[in-house]
Amino acid sequence: MAEIIITKDEDEAGEIYAKCVADLIESKPNAVLGLATGSSPLAAYKHLAAAVKARKLDVSQVRGFALDEYAGLDPAHPQSYRSTITRTVVEPLGLDPAKVRVPNGNLETIQNAGREYDAAIETAGGVDVQILGIGTDGHIGFNEPGSSLASGTRIKTLAEQTRVDNARFFEGDVNKVPTHCITQGIGTIMKARHLVLLAFGEGKAEAIKETCEGGISAFCPASALQLHPHATIIVDEAAASKLAHKDYYRYAYEHKPAWQEI
Repeated sequence: MAEIIITKDEDEAGEIYAKCVADLIESKPNAVLGLATGSSPLAAYKHLAAAVKARKLDVSQVRGFALDEYAGLDPAHPQSYRSTITRTVVEPLGLDPAKVRVPNGNLETIQNAGREYDAAIETAGGVDVQILGIGTDGHIGFNEPGSSLASGTRIKTLAEQTRVDNARFFEGDVNKVPTHCITQGIGTIMKARHLVLLAFGEGKAEAIKETCEGGISAFCPASALQLHPHATIIVDEAAASKLAHKDYYRYAYEHKPAWQEI
């Protein structure tokens, strides 16, 4: 079962993630980070950038792999995940852009892009810490409900709700949101040594309830985290509002040994 941490807000969650990753980089300068887009990780990236600067960490050898990318969207488009990762992670942290990969959404080569991406992650030694957001329907990455829990990186058709949710990044026009994507599969994500899922707001409460306390099912892809040996789920009060055992989660975190990290 994942460790569940209930925080007062996104900033507190971001600080917890930032300390975890900054400590990793300090002990392993060539750490491999799994990177996500969306709004949930933004505070975490902000605090990590501040920690890198304050602790004067050398990030020149840090490597990164993004979770997903839209299919057929020009990498130079401001809402491509290549552009988003560059803007929110690579530049603020001062990472080497050549060491940060994003799945290739080029339609001419996408047929083999998934296998190539999984092979690249394996060659890098695997992901040390994978940050995750969660969709209102329980998806992680772009693994929509019904995705195989053993899946590798592959092409997926986006659910209409996901396209509606993401329209805010495309001038509110759902017709501008691509229909297909390439995403790390649940099986790929589960190979990371540490998973950190962030969720905020009442709109994520039902998905968090099913992820943490529901059955393991392909129809709530994030529920696969229950099977991971080292998963951390960090939520604010609103996202935790439907959890039946939230009092225990608070108690367990408050009484955690001082030496034990997330």
